[in-house]
Amino acid sequence: MNQALWIGFDGLDAEAVPLDLAPGGIIPFGRNLDPDPERGPARLKALLDGLQSRWGANLPLAVALDQEGGAVSRLKPWVGGTPSFRAVWERGGGGACEAWGRLWGTGLGLLGFNVDFAPVADLWTGIEGTGIGNRAASSDPASVASAAGAFLHGLESTGVRGCLKHFPGLGGTKVDSHQALPELDDEVAIRRNAVPFSALSNEDRLVMVAHLKTPATSSLPASMHRGSVAENPWGVRGRFLPDDLEMGGCTDWSWEDRVRLCLEAGHEWLLVCQSEQGVRACADALARQPETLRQRAVARSRSMRKNLLRPQPGPLDQVAWKAWVERVRIASDGFDG
Repeated sequence: MNQALWIGFDGLDAEAVPLDLAPGGIIPFGRNLDPDPERGPARLKALLDGLQSRWGANLPLAVALDQEGGAVSRLKPWVGGTPSFRAVWERGGGGACEAWGRLWGTGLGLLGFNVDFAPVADLWTGIEGTGIGNRAASSDPASVASAAGAFLHGLESTGVRGCLKHFPGLGGTKVDSHQALPELDDEVAIRRNAVPFSALSNEDRLVMVAHLKTPATSSLPASMHRGSVAENPWGVRGRFLPDDLEMGGCTDWSWEDRVRLCLEAGHEWLLVCQSEQGVRACADALARQPETLRQRAVARSRSMRKNLLRPQPGPLDQVAWKAWVERVRIASDGFDG
C-alpha cells in the first residue's frame, strides 16, 4: 500500500523508527544524523542497514539524501563546508561538476545511499529569499544543462542515482516554496527555465516537480497539474515525484486533494518528509484513492527499485570513509584558495 511513499522519519537508530510504515523509500535529514564526526557516520550506516533489511528484503529500498554541497549539505557536520554548485561551475566548469558528482556518490555509497536528490537544474537569478540562490549553477540555460549533466555523469558512475530538481524551474520566483506557493507568469522565463530539464530528461530519470503556480496550472501548483507533469509541453520525460508534500507551497490543499492530484498528474512517488503525522495522513489519503490510480504509481515505483543499487550491509568501512572525508576537505580547500 505505502510502496509509493518516500518518507522522512525521526530517530537515529532503526529501533526508533515505527515498524508499520513500510514505505518504498526513505529520506534521512539532519535529525537522523548524529553530528559527532567519529560516531555519526557509522551510526547512520547502521540505521540505513537496519531499514534496508526491514523494508528492502524483496526489492532494494530507495534511500535518498539531499547532498548538493554548499548550502544544502546534510553531511556538513562530518565533512565541513563545501562549495556551492554555482561556485563549482564558475571555478571549474563541467570537469569540476563531474568530479564533485563522483565524490558525493562515492561517499553516499559508503554510507548506504542509492539516490541523491541532486543536482539543482533551476536557473540562477540572484533574487534573495527563494531558497535557490547559489544552489543553481548559472543564469544561462545551456550552462545549467552542462553543469547538471556533468554532475549526473559523475554521480551515477558510482551507482548512486541522481534527481533533477525543481521542474519546471524556479528561476525568477520571489518566494521560497518551503514557506508559500511561488508564482511565475513570464512565459519567456518559464520556457527558459524548462530548457535544462528538456536537455537532460529521459524515461528513467528522476525528476522532482516544484510547487509552483504558472498561468498554465489552473491555480494549482505545477506538482499537482498533469499538464505540468506527465503531459508537460516541453517533452520532459522521467520518473516524476513532487517536492515534499508538507511544504508551504502545497498546504492550502487537503491531504486527499494533494494525493489524488499528484497521482492524476503522473507521479510515481509521493514525498512526505517532515513529520510522522504527515506521513500517516498521506498514507491514509493514499489508501482511499481508486485502486487503479494507486497501483499505477506503485508499479512504476517498484520497477525503479529493481534497478537501484543494493548497498552492502555491514559496518562502515572506516578506512575508506576517512580517506573520502580527506578528499572532500582537500577539494573544498581548492575552492577557498
